[in-house]
Amino acid sequence: MKHRIVVLGAGYAGAYVAGNLARRLSPADIEITVVNAEPDFVERLRLHQLAAGQEIETQKLVDIFAGTPIRLRLARVIALDPERQVVTVADADGELGYDTLLYALGSHGDDRGVPGAAEHAFDVASRPSALRLRDRLDSLEEQGEGGNVLVVGDGLTGIETATEIAESRPGLSVTLVGRGELGTQLSAGARSHLRQACDRLGITVLEHTSVESVEATRVLCTDGTSLASDATVWTVGFAVAPIAAAAGLEVTDNGRILVDRTMRSLSHPNVYAVGDSVFTIGENGLPLPMSCASAGYTGMQAMKAIVGHLTGSKIGHVKLDYPGNHISLGRQDGILQMVDHEAQAKPKYMGGRKAARIKAGILKMSLWTNSHPTFCMPTRKRHLTAAQHSPAEKAVA
Repeated sequence: MKHRIVVLGAGYAGAYVAGNLARRLSPADIEITVVNAEPDFVERLRLHQLAAGQEIETQKLVDIFAGTPIRLRLARVIALDPERQVVTVADADGELGYDTLLYALGSHGDDRGVPGAAEHAFDVASRPSALRLRDRLDSLEEQGEGGNVLVVGDGLTGIETATEIAESRPGLSVTLVGRGELGTQLSAGARSHLRQACDRLGITVLEHTSVESVEATRVLCTDGTSLASDATVWTVGFAVAPIAAAAGLEVTDNGRILVDRTMRSLSHPNVYAVGDSVFTIGENGLPLPMSCASAGYTGMQAMKAIVGHLTGSKIGHVKLDYPGNHISLGRQDGILQMVDHEAQAKPKYMGGRKAARIKAGILKMSLWTNSHPTFCMPTRKRHLTAAQHSPAEKAVA
């Protein structure tokens, strides 16, 4: 039997690592299986555009992995048993064994336990939820009387969602609700640019406002204010699935997997974690935030570690850095805000059309990279050391 590598999740991190493992390891020694709930590669960074009504071209994972030894298994992950080295999935076969596991299940919207948020609010954390929001916005426009759209959460996701909806659907009234001051993570100049963009797009900004509960047609705030809403969009944060914690992996209080410098689980050395699922410290001594950039760095590090461990070669270290934020403000405006070593905004920023074009270029490059996972595949691939072949094969031998 070959060494079984199972990758849970085919987002930015999972698809990248799976493709690069196929690129570097000999198919005579390994088999790679990617488990993903959806058949398409989801550009999560563009889901706010999808919700706003724009058409986002999708690519089938089966096409992305065509010509590689990667096996695609379309199923939802239900549970993980690291002692038996088995993953339980929601399909006819039910279980999938592994020798090395890459955990890349990402995150979902976090309702923070606010009453009514899960039942009545929309989010842009997944493709199905973004499509539900788009359908709701379509229905509001079809009524011909406009409608109130409330975006709760003034982080980067909230800002991008509010500006995209306001630009794409000018007939709707958009309000952005935040607990603090708008753009606190930005420099003074970038904050001013952001406010001008909100004014230009007709977005009402409510600062220092906390939401107490969400109802079907309104949002109640802690100060007693009631805000009418025909569509409430919840963007206050992200959370991870409880699968890793339930499996007994060592995790943080919020369920993110604790790893060493190579993205290897502290409690289960044949499990690696990447992307939003992992908790790791960056070069500046601070936790890496949930982001596409972090998915790229942690994915590259995990890939190098897996190849190194399986082939007995030296494991290189990837610089775990977070350079800054790239924020779209509709299709013709944006902000590029670099940060310093302490993750604080640098005084200078870039705004306007040029920033929007750079952000679009970054998204295009990320999509191309994940759509060509084995680009420039080497003709010579590394073989596993004898010690890394699967237990079943060693037993037969």
